Amino acid sequence: MSDLLPADSAMGAVTLRVADLDAMTRYYRDAVTLSVLAAEGDRVILGRGATPAVILVHAPELRHASPGQAGLFHTAILFDTQEALAAAVYSVARRAPGTFTGSADHLVSTAFYFTDPEGNGVELYWDRDRSQWSWTHGQVEMATLYLDPNGFLEEHLTERALALAQEDGATPFGDAGVGHVHLSVGDVESARTFYVDRLGFETTAALGGSALFVSAGGYHHHMAMNTWNSRGAGRRQLALGLGEVEIRVPSSDDVGELSERMKHYGIASRDDGRSVTFDDPWANAVRVVSAA
Repeated sequence: MSDLLPADSAMGAVTLRVADLDAMTRYYRDAVTLSVLAAEGDRVILGRGATPAVILVHAPELRHASPGQAGLFHTAILFDTQEALAAAVYSVARRAPGTFTGSADHLVSTAFYFTDPEGNGVELYWDRDRSQWSWTHGQVEMATLYLDPNGFLEEHLTERALALAQEDGATPFGDAGVGHVHLSVGDVESARTFYVDRLGFETTAALGGSALFVSAGGYHHHMAMNTWNSRGAGRRQLALGLGEVEIRVPSSDDVGELSERMKHYGIASRDDGRSVTFDDPWANAVRVVSAA
C-alpha cells in the first residue's frame, strides 16, 4: 500500500459558509467570472463548465471567526490562459475594486490576491509551463516578486477579455478551477504530520517554521499551510468561512485505500459511501472523493 496520494490527484471545490448568500454569489459570479452551475435552497455551486470551484452554503446563524483562528487563508482559482486570468482580474477590479489586496510573480505562477465580501482570501492565478519550474534538492523554487497589475492587464487583456469583463452576464471563456488551497494553521509541524506523513502529500517547499507547501505528482503545491496570522491556534469553532476542502483522487479504490491508511493512524473519518472526510488538527474538514 502506497503512503502517497496518487500522482494525478487534484483539488476539488472549496465550500464556504456564508452570511449573505446573494452578495457572495454576485461576487464569485459577476466579479470573479465563475458561472452558477446549480442553486437550490441555501446552496449555490459556482465554477466553469462542469467543474465546481466554490460552493456557498447559507449559514446566517453563524458568526465570523475571531482573529488569529485557524481556517482558510485563500482559495486559489487556476485559469488556463493569461487572457482568461486578465479578464477575471479586470472584472474584479471593475465590479469590486476594494477587494484587491496584491499581486506577485511566484516564478511558477502569476498571481493576484483579493478578499471576498466576507473576508475569505481569494487568489486568481495562471501557471507557467512545468518545464520552466526549477527544482533544487526536491524543493520547487518559488519567490514573491513584484508584478505590476496594470502592466499585466495591458499585455494580456484582449478585446475578447475586455468585452467579457464589461458585459453583465457574459459567458466566461477558458477553463478554471481550484488549483490549490492555502490554510491558516496553528503550527507547521502538526500540519506536516497530518498532510504529508498521514494524508500522503509530498513536501515541495517550506519557509522555516512558518509555512509548508505540499503536492501530489510534482505540482508546485496543491495545499499550503501557514502560521502568519494564526500561530498557536487550536481547533476551530463552528463559524462562517471555510466549510470543507475537497481533494479528488482517480478512483474509489484510492478513496478506500486512503480511508484505511487514516484509520491505521487513528484518525476518525466520516464515510458516506462515495467519499470520506477527515478533520485536520484544527478541525478543517478535508473531503476526499473519486474523480471517476
